[in-house]
Amino acid sequence: MKTLMELTSAQLKRGAAIKEEIASLEEELVAILGAPASVSKPAKKKRGMSAAGRARVAAAQKARWAKIKAEKKA
Repeated sequence: MKTLMELTSAQLKRGAAIKEEIASLEEELVAILGAPASVSKPAKKKRGMSAAGRARVAAAQKARWAKIKAEKKA
């Protein structure tokens, strides 16, 4: 996708015209349906880690550090 700096003036004018046309069509649709036409995207679900998963990761990290420290002492 091109940045705004890479577009020609003709492309910018065409983009503005299309945007205005979309806005007028949305207004017309609201007049017909009586409700906003915009459809919002559902929010992305954040992927979290369960408490048990965090505990497993923490235990594994502690085991790795214990192994490293044991090797240094030997």
